[in-house]
Amino acid sequence: MVSMMLALSIVLGILPLVGVAWTLLNGMITTVDGLFMCLILITLSAVFLLNAYWEMRDSEMLGKKPAAARAAKPPAVKAS
Repeated sequence: MVSMMLALSIVLGILPLVGVAWTLLNGMITTVDGLFMCLILITLSAVFLLNAYWEMRDSEMLGKKPAAARAAKPPAVKAS
């Protein structure tokens, strides 16, 4: 089951890339405003896609967690 945060992060990560494509197709990239708009949209996309990657890694969709994350969990101690 995909969490809502993961789905939202993927959608909000792809949406700015559509804006970059629209800016390129309209030829607005040649202006300073178009360049900065593309840079801002790419940064927004990177932030949301990085969050989606972290969500997928935490829910173990990409395989096992890194060894450092597993080692941070203290082992269970049996009571005698």
